[in-house]
Amino acid sequence: ATAPLGNREAEVAQLVAEGLSNKDIGARLFISERTVDSHIRSILNKLGFNSRAQVALWVGSGQC
Repeated sequence: ATAPLGNREAEVAQLVAEGLSNKDIGARLFISERTVDSHIRSILNKLGFNSRAQVALWVGSGQC
């Protein structure tokens, strides 16, 4: 079973799947690039992934 993501993490995961950079994600969500990086590390941790590509595939598969 996949660990549930928080609301903000789910938003970040969706934008990662759309191919946005951390800088662009930060601008879209009005948060700093550093905060985006922190969310992405948390997402990777919770899901046991090690790349943005895996996050994108996971979002694309409709599991989030």
